[in-house]
Amino acid sequence: MTPVDDLPPAAESRALRVRRLPGVQPYQPVWRAMQAFTDARTPDTPDELWVLEHAPVFTLGQAGRWEHVLMPGDIPVVPVDRGGQVTYHGPGQIVAYPLLDLRRAGLGVRELVQRIEQAIIDTLANWNIVAARKPGAPGVYVAGAKIAALGLRVRRGCTFHGLAFNVNMDLAPFRRINPCGFQGLAVTQVVDLGGPSGLAEVEDVLIAELARQFGLAVRPAPPPTFDAGEPATDSASLAV
Repeated sequence: MTPVDDLPPAAESRALRVRRLPGVQPYQPVWRAMQAFTDARTPDTPDELWVLEHAPVFTLGQAGRWEHVLMPGDIPVVPVDRGGQVTYHGPGQIVAYPLLDLRRAGLGVRELVQRIEQAIIDTLANWNIVAARKPGAPGVYVAGAKIAALGLRVRRGCTFHGLAFNVNMDLAPFRRINPCGFQGLAVTQVVDLGGPSGLAEVEDVLIAELARQFGLAVRPAPPPTFDAGEPATDSASLAV
């Protein structure tokens, strides 16, 4: 666990607006809303964290190879503007989108990734699940099996996209792809490791750990309003 003294202190002026989206959300409207939020934010815009479940979907990063999409079947494949390869989202998985101003926080990309990973590792430690990083393969692993994936984008110093954390889901769709571009990569989830089956309990801990890692004070907020506009295509991807 990263010592609290090594983290920036939370402050009222550095709020983290946490928006929990209800139900199971389709992927594309949320993606477009993240883009719109990032494009519209100013240096004074508070950081946000969107937490939700997605309907079944495979997403393929901008540098992703279609050869890693093996048998999608009836699950749609959506090419997106994040880094990384192909991954799966579905009910029972926590998806969290940290919408952060890295310049204001004084963070680089490597530290961003490490802090997100550490928040997941510390979350799992609440249930005595020992997790770790894997060199050259961003994400979080338990005994070599991937339990959380990262896929990020940085535009004008601000982040969108985020993490996918397996809690209590049908893992079978991962066999239809090479997860994150790794053939035969094993995946696992919280419930199979002795942790809770309910997403809300895990979400509460994950939100607190993410806020701690970034020195932000949690402020609950309503779900975002979605914009039906087309996705933007003018920013650089981050392959994580």
